Amino acid sequence: MNHASYFGGSPVQTAHRQQNTISREAGMSGIGMFGGADVNLRFLPAGPDFGIQFERTDLAGSPRIPALIEYAIERPRRTVLAAGGATVEVTEHVLAALAGLQIDNCLVQLDAPEPPAGDGSALPFAETLLEAGRTELDAPRLCLVVDQPFDLASAEGTQELAVRPLRKTSPAISYHLDYGKGSPVPSGNLTVEITPETFLREIAFARTFVCESEVTALQSRGYGLRMTPQNVLVFGQNGVIENELRCEDECTRHKLLDCIGDFALAGCDLQGHFSAWRTGHAMNREVIRMIRLKYGTGGGTAGRHVA
Repeated sequence: MNHASYFGGSPVQTAHRQQNTISREAGMSGIGMFGGADVNLRFLPAGPDFGIQFERTDLAGSPRIPALIEYAIERPRRTVLAAGGATVEVTEHVLAALAGLQIDNCLVQLDAPEPPAGDGSALPFAETLLEAGRTELDAPRLCLVVDQPFDLASAEGTQELAVRPLRKTSPAISYHLDYGKGSPVPSGNLTVEITPETFLREIAFARTFVCESEVTALQSRGYGLRMTPQNVLVFGQNGVIENELRCEDECTRHKLLDCIGDFALAGCDLQGHFSAWRTGHAMNREVIRMIRLKYGTGGGTAGRHVA
């Protein structure tokens, strides 16, 4: 990545709301999107400053992995977290549901390497969390306020992510999707100010997608062997195969969903406008690393400011 520009400045921290957790345990089951293992997932309440942590109950000692950028490792097409020899794959949809609903402290237990795929969106996780309820905690949820602009661009110039100050409490994310004339994936542009209400109404339902031309190569590597067009939107040259779009710009909305999940690895709220053009998980994570680098780091809990 080229770190195109950064104009200094000091971070600003605010405590604009209280931290939240869920009110009671809740769970769901299914099969993993990449590895295809059967998996049971449970969300458990957690106290102030616990943050979001994944726990692999199928491994000796039930190791925990904090959902922070320091624990992200490079894998294509998904966001993977690792610690102590344990990994959790495809974390972005779970993290999007938690962040979108402002659930700041939660233990996510699973007995396989990845969460259930569900329908390929964050909605099954969001619905499970809504059933669990939300409880406000007696601790401030701190927010990093972006007060100076900076930009990221891929070396090839095919992806860009611009970060700008925003005079609103909630962050805004713009996504610009355009894979060019030869792609069957519809182009789109969308900006959403992220609140629990807008997340549920405009983002959570958007499903992940793949081009039919990519499926064989992915399956030859052992990925997605148990997936069907009901778990993943598959685009052929004539449109979606054996399924229907939930809205015309569903793919754009899913890319925005991925941004929400990846940005949650900051470990705190963010205030700013994030404008992404054709980014994927790698650049989404890179902007969070840049924020942590430029503004400093101050620990790994959800209730602490990252400066």
